[in-house]
Amino acid sequence: MIPRLSEATLDSLPADVVRFGYDRRRTQAGVVHLGIGAFHRAHQAAIFDSLLEGDPRWAVRGASLRSPGVRDQMMPQDGLYALVVREGDAEQVRVIGAVRDVLVAPEDPAALVEVLAAPETRIVTLTVTEKGYRPDPGETGLAAPRTAAGFIAAGLARRRERGLAPFAALSCDNLPDNGAHLRAAVLAAAERDDPALRDWIADRVAFPKTMVDRIVPATDPADVDALARRIGLVDEAMVKAEPFLQWVIEDFPGERPDFESAGVQMTADVAPWEDAKLRLLNGAHSAIAYLGGLAGISFVDDFVADPAGRAYVEALWDEAQETLSPPPGLDPLAYRAALMRRFANAALQHRTRQIAMDGSQKLPQRLLAPIAERLKRGLPVEALALAVAGWIRWQSGRTDEGEAFTVDDPLAGETTKLLAPHGDPAAQVRAILTLEIFPPALRENSRFVDVVTRQLTRLAKSGARQAILQFARD
Repeated sequence: MIPRLSEATLDSLPADVVRFGYDRRRTQAGVVHLGIGAFHRAHQAAIFDSLLEGDPRWAVRGASLRSPGVRDQMMPQDGLYALVVREGDAEQVRVIGAVRDVLVAPEDPAALVEVLAAPETRIVTLTVTEKGYRPDPGETGLAAPRTAAGFIAAGLARRRERGLAPFAALSCDNLPDNGAHLRAAVLAAAERDDPALRDWIADRVAFPKTMVDRIVPATDPADVDALARRIGLVDEAMVKAEPFLQWVIEDFPGERPDFESAGVQMTADVAPWEDAKLRLLNGAHSAIAYLGGLAGISFVDDFVADPAGRAYVEALWDEAQETLSPPPGLDPLAYRAALMRRFANAALQHRTRQIAMDGSQKLPQRLLAPIAERLKRGLPVEALALAVAGWIRWQSGRTDEGEAFTVDDPLAGETTKLLAPHGDPAAQVRAILTLEIFPPALRENSRFVDVVTRQLTRLAKSGARQAILQFARD
């Protein structure tokens, strides 16, 4: 039997595996991370791992807000895991030691609150995705929180009682203005329990906006097996990623690590960076997910390897780019060229169906926002509208070849009810536009309704592959 990666087996790793150089026993957990999935382990935890080489105060205590799965993967390995960075034929394996332990909030909510209230905790980061910013439903309020906002409010309440300075809370999700959303959710949780706590948080706690970027495909059993053959140890917690990594953080007061030394960009205004990433990278990803998925294309690199697919992505970028106000240091054309290289990285095996998850929560910022901007200016939205039509057709749960699949989306039940009675694309568009994710300005815009209907009709008649060809010809 192949042994497991752990502190005890570190010395048996091959010489070409990159290992941390700090003494884990001397580190302090200055960071608590909520939602410790693959993205955090490939992104923020890797950055904190680099920072620990020069400053031992920034180790991470992770917390799962739902299931024990990640805890059960990581803790038999003493919190260690491999970050496998792939591009083309090149592969680098790096063991990350930054994560000290992983708590499971539903098993012991009080333990997580105590960790948040620990004197050494200075920063709380979170990756809970767009649907995670919701009020805490617990009837007992902050005595037994259940959501990220509830736990943050409860931890801050405990720190206030003990006379400790608050931590800063950094949202690391693809949600526009994420810091403000998190702040509002935490204030709402505090208000319900104690208006004075709400005021204390409003006055003293920093909720900086951030933008995060790294493509992190889901790990599958084949990845685990391949790594075991490569390093001679089983790593159930491994993650894989591309070489590119970006973190832009709105500067904030209080104690924080030397982020800049690890390549993090501190800025006074995250929004322009955020818009560029959401509308170019994420917008194209969503379009590829739905149109590629309908066409039976499993991986992002296969979509852009097709000249028609590449031409469509460029057309979508042409439309989205005109809605941006690029910050100094961001060349949109160079950024687009870099994105296309990243999309073409076949070593990642980035599945379109992974990207297609939770589409209703992503559509507004990725596609609807640039569409609204262009319609205000009287500009065409053909490529962006095809992506929206692709999402609508995806809700049927069948590819163009008739293969059935499960629509993984919080609104899947609602979209099924809206679309099922209608076979006509025009009626389907009218029905789906009643969803709250579509703002009135679009819902009532005849140009928007007409172009989405036209593109949905094209998809229904000819399929996604043929619909994309119009942009290759244009």
